[in-house]
Amino acid sequence: MSILKKISAKLEGMAPADRQIGQFIVENPDQMLRLSSAALAAETGRSQSSVVKFSQKLGYAGYQELKLAVSEAKAQEWQAPTGMIHGTIEVDDGYLTILQKLLGSKLQAMQQTIAVNNELDIDKALKALYEARRIHLAGVGASSLVARDFSYKLMKLGRNVLHDSDSHVQMANASTLGADDLLFALSYSGTSIETLRIAELASQRNATVIAVTGLQDNPLAHVADIRLYTVGDEDRVRSSAITARDAQLMLTDLLFILLIQRQPDANDYVHNSEAAVSVLKAKQLS
Repeated sequence: MSILKKISAKLEGMAPADRQIGQFIVENPDQMLRLSSAALAAETGRSQSSVVKFSQKLGYAGYQELKLAVSEAKAQEWQAPTGMIHGTIEVDDGYLTILQKLLGSKLQAMQQTIAVNNELDIDKALKALYEARRIHLAGVGASSLVARDFSYKLMKLGRNVLHDSDSHVQMANASTLGADDLLFALSYSGTSIETLRIAELASQRNATVIAVTGLQDNPLAHVADIRLYTVGDEDRVRSSAITARDAQLMLTDLLFILLIQRQPDANDYVHNSEAAVSVLKAKQLS
């Protein structure tokens, strides 16, 4: 039973405060996914603690986990393209079945990632990225690959960016951060010891910390000033950080595009970058 059906079935037996919150979620699931717990409380005329307790009564650790469940329920309503399957990849699946399941898992992970991040938090992250003197990106493993990709995009906008795949160098870079700087830390689990220690050091240095992590309660989220979330589907694809990486790329690409809109001279920087690369390619061909 989906969480929306579960809430609907329990409405009549709920206390008035819970029933008002539940009714709003059932009738406005898309709007609920864009709201923080405080915003949902305001919409329903209840307290923020009532929203959190409502989530816990349904068996979730907190409001973010409830949002994920609602997102999954909404995703089930989404119609995949013809021939596409979303499900666990089995060892005896054929080539086409694996391809279809993998595409389905990737699309759902990206869709749910966008759904669980409300516009207010995205805007906070954009403001922090836009105003930062220096931006340090941290991540290990697959998250390091996403950090590197995002660093290249930020450099195209003329941003002062620090990134290195070596966690020791990341730690050294973090030690130079100050109050005008920003750490953008990626870890789906939120428990990667290197990324966590770098975030803790950046926080001690009074830098702003943005964490991109999973919805589960985790140490990195506790350190961060601004939290953005990704939804992976690793149990279904049974592989190494595939959908978590895609979700991170979706989120960082969204931030990059929104930064281009916000930065007045962004198009000039992007054009100059493309022109410089074109010159280099021309010389290679000559």
